[in-house]
Amino acid sequence: MSALQHFFAMGGYAAYVWPAYALFFIVLIADTIAPRVRRRHVLRELRARLARQQVRQGRAGSIPTPTPPSP
Repeated sequence: MSALQHFFAMGGYAAYVWPAYALFFIVLIADTIAPRVRRRHVLRELRARLARQQVRQGRAGSIPTPTPPSP
């Protein structure tokens, strides 16, 4: 058995070691991507909320307020 094959066999524990490495890298990638996705979602939600608020304020400003009758 060559040294490289011996390395990949991990002394008979390859069935445990390589899946552990794979799981580690999957979690590492997920921990990198998840905050970016969440940030994008939060920014989109805040923009929508701001747009709704501006529409409400625009509507409120365009409606004439009734003036009370003079005595």
